[in-house]
Amino acid sequence: MTRRRGYALLSALVALVVALSAGIYGAVAADNGTPPYITAQSRTHHGSAAPASAGDWVSAWSASPAGAEPGTETNGLAGQSIRNVVHVAVGGTSARITLSNLYGQSPLTITHASIAVAAGDNTAVAEARTMRRLSFGGAAGVVVPAGGQMVSDAVRVTVRRDSDILVTTYSPTPSGPVTYHPRARQVSYIAQGDHTEDVAGGPYTTRTPYWRYVTALDLMSDESDGTVVVLGDSITDGITSTTGANHRWTDVLSQRLHSALADGADLPRYTVVNQGISGNQILRDGLGRPADNQSGLGRFGRDVLSRTNVRAVVIDLGINDVIRAPRLPDADRITDGLRTLVRQAHARGLKVVGATLMPFEGRSRWTPAREAVRQEINARIRAGEVYDAVADFDRALRDPYDPRRLSPEYDSGDHLHPSDAGYRKMAEVFDLRTLKGAGQADL
Repeated sequence: MTRRRGYALLSALVALVVALSAGIYGAVAADNGTPPYITAQSRTHHGSAAPASAGDWVSAWSASPAGAEPGTETNGLAGQSIRNVVHVAVGGTSARITLSNLYGQSPLTITHASIAVAAGDNTAVAEARTMRRLSFGGAAGVVVPAGGQMVSDAVRVTVRRDSDILVTTYSPTPSGPVTYHPRARQVSYIAQGDHTEDVAGGPYTTRTPYWRYVTALDLMSDESDGTVVVLGDSITDGITSTTGANHRWTDVLSQRLHSALADGADLPRYTVVNQGISGNQILRDGLGRPADNQSGLGRFGRDVLSRTNVRAVVIDLGINDVIRAPRLPDADRITDGLRTLVRQAHARGLKVVGATLMPFEGRSRWTPAREAVRQEINARIRAGEVYDAVADFDRALRDPYDPRRLSPEYDSGDHLHPSDAGYRKMAEVFDLRTLKGAGQADL
């Protein structure tokens, strides 16, 4: 009898632990920020449930939280539906999202959230059959704590390769500063009132160049085995690329990789996600607490290592450390910062491909001394002293007659950021074979 009671008590304790674990992991990111696998199915709109399909969870799209949106300090965007338009290059059968309140000063209450495949490019109109209500730990709403993030339950939905996805949230109450990504190069939409599951899109009369709250979209996909994460600044952010055209160099790189695989190339089946923030530096944070535009060193764990199923890392950072340093920049400190990122990636078994710094003569802060620092950093990168492999963007895009400048063919006109043709060239010279293999020995 005593033994039977002991077994019963043990069984009850095990059941309690399992139940608590499912509740926690169904809604909140793990300690390292990686969105967890869903441990329990929950019914959602249109009878959809968490997936039972084959494939791998991969990061299909992501954007780094870059700061607090000006003008939202008091009310946030209370009483408005925010329809974020994001683009995925890979298809899938189930989806989940991450919502961030990193820059919020109070809890963010989301009472209604949805996901749908857009009916076309650059539109708020959804394909009706794909509209799904999102849940969080089985509940329709979620409260995201100030400084925190929450991951939705998985929902079954068929997503086609190379399509726009609509992620919509509604918050009825003031939440304070809105966490956003300001230079999305993509038009999203806002509607007054709760129109989260509106299919026609008529109420979405306000156009916006920002992404708000949503920082990741994961897909269960049989088209990809993992994720390549690209960490960068405004050049990776695609600040001068055509809005709504997906002409960032990372977009073109993703297209190249998929095309090569379709042609039978021996390459890894990876998605490519963009973690660029305009103005980002390796060493220096922006202002505020938490810092707007957190340094590459500060955000590497959050924006790179915590992405879903990350297999390789590409780094294109450093030019802002050269340009924006109040005094003459230090090549040793910059390359040491890059090596720190590489060591962190290697500790996870990840290979790191790094880019040379492109020319910027013609910008107001260019000087021969800063140019010499850029050249010194590039020499170390080319010599294999920083990364496992190199993407030599400097050599590919510089003016052959004046290598301190971008070639006019690839210059957007501001003498720092490439044109669409320049972004395309960056992706074209990237050796896809460098994505193969694991991280090398520490440098």
